[in-house]
Amino acid sequence: MSKLASALGSKYEQNKLSILTRSFELGNHTFKVRVPSVGEIEEIYNYFKNPDEAVTEQIYQELIANLVIDPEDKVEKTDNDTIVEGRSMREAAKNKNIMQYRIVRYIQMLVPETGSLDDLTYADVESEFPLAIQLTLIDKINEVISPDYKDIKSK
Repeated sequence: MSKLASALGSKYEQNKLSILTRSFELGNHTFKVRVPSVGEIEEIYNYFKNPDEAVTEQIYQELIANLVIDPEDKVEKTDNDTIVEGRSMREAAKNKNIMQYRIVRYIQMLVPETGSLDDLTYADVESEFPLAIQLTLIDKINEVISPDYKDIKSK
């Protein structure tokens, strides 16, 4: 038990989950979201600055393996990248890595009715939700875990 939890008492400990949980509705379903600690949010943002290079490389290899190049496309190969019409495939892989990481980490903040989401992978998410729904879920989760200052001020 933390110093603060000890000071707030056993009733606080019993109700901690409900205190740290918010909810939102999407498609007639109520999703409960565990508000993450400052450390968890910092960990997510640190990943954005320094994503796992092995994962980025794997995604890059998949991108270039499936790349269909039309004769009119402007393609340039460098020592460690493929540039298609001025767009770096390595940068695209990095962005995809970050997006998938963010989606998984945010969906792991949902409070499951049964089981755990600790071992959730992007493949699990992708098999359940199309990308548009994934992005909507992330937006909704973000709204409830970090409301705008003016929303807080008006309450």
